Amino acid sequence: MLDIRIIRENPEMVRERLKPRGGDAWRLVDDVLKCDETRRNSETEKQSLQAKRKNASKKIGMMKKNGEDTSVLENEVRAIGERIKELDAISEEASQKQEALLMSIPNLPHVGCPVGLDETCNPEIKKWGEKPNIVNPKDHVELTTKLGMLSFEDAVRITGSGFVVYRGAGARLERALINFLLDVQTQENGYQEVGVPFMVKRECMEGTGQLPKFEEDMYGTENQQRFMIPTAEVPVTNLYREMIVPESQLPIKMTAYTPCFRREAGSAGRDNKGMIRIHQFDKVELVKIVKPDHSYDELESLLADAESILQKLGLHYRVIELCTGDLGFSSAKTYDIEVWAPGQGKYLEVSSCSCFVDYQARRMKLRYKDADGKNHFCHTLNGSGTALPRLFVALVESYQQPDGSIRIPEALVPYFGATEIR
Repeated sequence: MLDIRIIRENPEMVRERLKPRGGDAWRLVDDVLKCDETRRNSETEKQSLQAKRKNASKKIGMMKKNGEDTSVLENEVRAIGERIKELDAISEEASQKQEALLMSIPNLPHVGCPVGLDETCNPEIKKWGEKPNIVNPKDHVELTTKLGMLSFEDAVRITGSGFVVYRGAGARLERALINFLLDVQTQENGYQEVGVPFMVKRECMEGTGQLPKFEEDMYGTENQQRFMIPTAEVPVTNLYREMIVPESQLPIKMTAYTPCFRREAGSAGRDNKGMIRIHQFDKVELVKIVKPDHSYDELESLLADAESILQKLGLHYRVIELCTGDLGFSSAKTYDIEVWAPGQGKYLEVSSCSCFVDYQARRMKLRYKDADGKNHFCHTLNGSGTALPRLFVALVESYQQPDGSIRIPEALVPYFGATEIR
C-alpha cells in the first residue's frame, strides 16, 4: 500500500500520479485524509485527557491523605475515562476505514511510465529473433490433437471447460519445459528454487495485492479465508512477510514451479481457443526482494532472466512496457514479454516482469535492517519465467513441420529425450 506520509504531505502529487491509471482511485485520497485527520485528532485529544487524568489521580491521592472530599474530582476522572473509551472507538473505526481505503488504492506509476488508456498505448521496447517462415501454419489445437498430445474433451468431461489434459508426448513436453525453466534460473541466473503450498491464507493474497481488488477472479475456500494461488508470486513473496531481513542477505532471488488457478472472470469475448486462456496452468515464477536503491536495476536484470528462456528456445518475441492505463494494480513499472505464435498469427504474453517498489512490502510488513540498525521497507519484484501454456503453444506452432510433426529445440532435447514428436 502507499505510504500514508506521502499522501499526508503531498496529496495533490498522489492524485495526479493516480489519474493516468484511469478509474476513480485518485478520489479516495480525500477520504484517506479525512480518516487520518479523525484518527490523529482522536489520538491527540486522548493523550491530553490521559495527562489530565494522571494529574487528577495524583491530586485525589493527596486530597485523601488530607481527609478532603474527592467525589467531584473522582467523577471528573470517570468522565475522562469514558471519553477516552469513546476516542479509542473513534480512532479504531477511522484506522480500519483508512486501512481499507489504502488497500483499495493502486500503486503510483513510475514517473517515466508511458501514459495511455489501455494496452493499445503500450510502446514496443525491442524485438528478438525472426518470425519462423511457415506456409499456412496450423494452430496448436490441430497439431496436438492429431499427435495425441492434448485432450480438451477429456478435461470437459472430468472438470469442465477452460481446462486441458496432457497425454503422452504432451505431458512429457510440459514436464520437460518445467525442468528446463527451473534449471536455467537456478543454475545460470542465480535463483534459489523453493517449493511452496498451492493454497494460501487470505492475508497473503492481500499482501501481494490480489485482494481485495480481484477477489472475483480467485478460487476461494473456507469462507474465503484460504485461496488457491493465482501465481507463485503470492506464496513465494510471502515467505518473508512480517520479517526483518538483515541487509547482508539482500538481494534475495527465488524461483518456484506451481500450478496457477484463476477464474478469468470478465474474460468473455476474449480469445479462449485451446490453451490461450485456461483456469489452471503451470508457471515458473521469479521473485526478488531487494534494497530500494537497486530495485529498477533489478527489474532490468529480471527481464533479461525471463528473456533468456525464449532465446535458448529460439522463439521470436518482443518486449513492451505497460502504460499507466494497463499497469497492474500493485506495480510501479512493468515489462511484458510476448512470444510469436504462428498458428495464432499474433504475439502472446508469456511473461510479465514488474517492480512494486515498497507497495507489497508495506502490505506484508517486510523490512530489512541496515548497518546502522534502522529498519526500512524492502522493494519486491516478480516475473514469469515463464507461463507454460502460451510457451507450449508458441513452441509447437513455431517448430511444426510440413508433415505435421514437431521438432524439439536443441536446448530442450536433453530434457525431452527426443528430437521430434510425430
